[in-house]
Amino acid sequence: MPRALRRLAGRALHVYFRLRRGMTLGVRAAVLNEAGEVLLVRHTYTPGWHMPGGGVEPNETLVDALAKELREEANIMLTRPAVLHGVFLNRHASPRDHVAVFIVRAFTQTTQKQPDIEIAEACFFPLSALPDGTTPGTRRRLAEIIEATAVPAEW
Repeated sequence: MPRALRRLAGRALHVYFRLRRGMTLGVRAAVLNEAGEVLLVRHTYTPGWHMPGGGVEPNETLVDALAKELREEANIMLTRPAVLHGVFLNRHASPRDHVAVFIVRAFTQTTQKQPDIEIAEACFFPLSALPDGTTPGTRRRLAEIIEATAVPAEW
């Protein structure tokens, strides 16, 4: 799908969610392995490298949404509960968008994620060598987690 069409589709989804829901809620996960690497995904419809995650659907808990998104985006299965890092207002997406970020350290990956219609790539990267295109919000959340700094209210 051409880049301009992906961006248009992403914006159309945000408009749809604004009209359909009073507030949007999403989850993201900092999936950290024992080698000191973090899992990042690159979507087909928006530029940059992000922590895996997605929207919370009606009647779905944050934990259920997180587990679902990790399965779908990276074939990751939680082996212990994730730890809530913080909940952020994401004005960049919408003045109504909130994102809950979790820290995942106990997991298995059933198989390497293959590209599909939503995920172009899902890879582990050393925290000291994040790929070009890692989004500023992703970099800030990872720095807070690794450096144990204060958690702001906004993305």
